[in-house]
Amino acid sequence: QVQLVESGGGLVQAGGSLRLSCVASGSIFSINAMGWYRQAPGKQRDLVAHIISGGSTTYANSVKGRFTISRDNAKNTVYLQMNSLQPEDTAVYYCSAVIRDLDRVTRSYWGQGTQVTVSS
Repeated sequence: QVQLVESGGGLVQAGGSLRLSCVASGSIFSINAMGWYRQAPGKQRDLVAHIISGGSTTYANSVKGRFTISRDNAKNTVYLQMNSLQPEDTAVYYCSAVIRDLDRVTRSYWGQGTQVTVSS
């Protein structure tokens, strides 16, 4: 009953910027946390950034100072502003959220992923 849909990925040159969006929809009662993960070919899926309901954020060391995560709670949306992109940032980016649905069941959800490619 709950879906996460990412958008905003694409191809950019090193030093460029992208803004990813993730919209949660469906039978949502509340969203406790939202985050972004990424997975490059042959590598594990790693946390990029995370934001909880109170607004506190966490970032992977590799993106600190370059990426910013934010939420629009009224729109059930999380954003990832990515600046100073590097080829090492190339990956499929996945949105994840901890959501309590209208049946009061809390669980994690994942989006389908959006490709980010940074050329040198």
